[in-house]
Amino acid sequence: MPKQPAQGWTTVADLRAQSLKSWGSGALLREVLEPGVLYPRRRPLKRPTAGTLRSDYAAASAWAAELFGAVGPFSLETAEVGRTTVGANHLPAAAVFAAVEDEIGFIGKAKDAARFVELAGSLASLHSLFRGWALKRPLKLLELGADALTAARVALWLQDNPGPGIYVRQLSVPGVHTKFIENHRKVIDELVTELRAEPDPQADAGNGGPLADAQASPGSLLGQSAARTPAARFAAAHGFLHPPELVRFRLLDPGMARLGQARDLTVTAEAFSTLQLPARTVMITENLVNFLALPERPDTLAIYGAGYGFSSLRDAGWLRNCEVLYWGDLDTHGFRILDQLRAVHPHVASVLMDEATLLAHRDAWASEPSPSKAVLSRLTPDESALYEGLRNDAFGTAVRLEQELIRWDWALERFAVSR
Repeated sequence: MPKQPAQGWTTVADLRAQSLKSWGSGALLREVLEPGVLYPRRRPLKRPTAGTLRSDYAAASAWAAELFGAVGPFSLETAEVGRTTVGANHLPAAAVFAAVEDEIGFIGKAKDAARFVELAGSLASLHSLFRGWALKRPLKLLELGADALTAARVALWLQDNPGPGIYVRQLSVPGVHTKFIENHRKVIDELVTELRAEPDPQADAGNGGPLADAQASPGSLLGQSAARTPAARFAAAHGFLHPPELVRFRLLDPGMARLGQARDLTVTAEAFSTLQLPARTVMITENLVNFLALPERPDTLAIYGAGYGFSSLRDAGWLRNCEVLYWGDLDTHGFRILDQLRAVHPHVASVLMDEATLLAHRDAWASEPSPSKAVLSRLTPDESALYEGLRNDAFGTAVRLEQELIRWDWALERFAVSR
């Protein structure tokens, strides 16, 4: 491979890199499918100046010789340089590709381009509006290959069966199974969006279809207050059923039992929102062992948290009448989760998420993989100061203390104080 000129003059390798960048943006494939005014395409070349010819004629001559000797599907425009100094020299000034096929061939992508045209044609044969998606996502179409056609058939099925009211597992489209939907949800959504570009008489009459219904009353098909996971959001958007969100809790007060000896219970979020328990305190913890090990305590129940997202607790209005304690990891994301929980229940108090606990467990500190940099508005002054200290490495680089590493005697003492 020719050595890159120190002066930065454009080489054949540079020219190929420019064409590859256009391929990577999808521009070349879009031009193949829908020719515009790009071609003939002129790519200017950075070239030696008259001064460089005078000071380093040999290097400039070698650079020009490489381009003039290159075998490629482009022509070279030249410009006269140095007439008044070293004499007229005609140097390469631009590479010109007559057609997009020439530039695609230059970077060795002709077979890929032919495959793209074939796939785009197959998509358009299913529905003419899919051509728009092929133009927007040409590289994705190439990546998916035949799977894009299967995803398109799912989109057509969804158009013909609005609000099916079945589980994705029950979808009867050849070659489609639950894993396929899981792996191609985004593409299916994009293809459905293309189909919705076609005027819909029902939509004009005020019926926006299943997507509008899901947005107007999220979770109406799910038995939960909001569709939190990607799978649940997909189900809600297209009118599928989806397994309801679950809440696991323990009754820490033996006298609160309602179902015999059953004290560790899992119910749907909808059922949890209707509970009528004589609880005065609710403890939410993210660690399973902590959840299981919490001791008996009067008028108290514990909830096993699930990290980010508290849609399962949003409709549990009875929590507003309880003392709600949150015990999370002592790291930036632990405070982000606390902040998010307070968006649902503002009166939540943190426990074991203080500087004293952090400093008392230096031997258990670890490094947080990707600390949060978010600005949190729902923390108390003390919590906010500790969060900022963690975020700004005041205690060390990306310090974190996972809740399961806090000494149990320390935890029990603080838990007792919060009564």
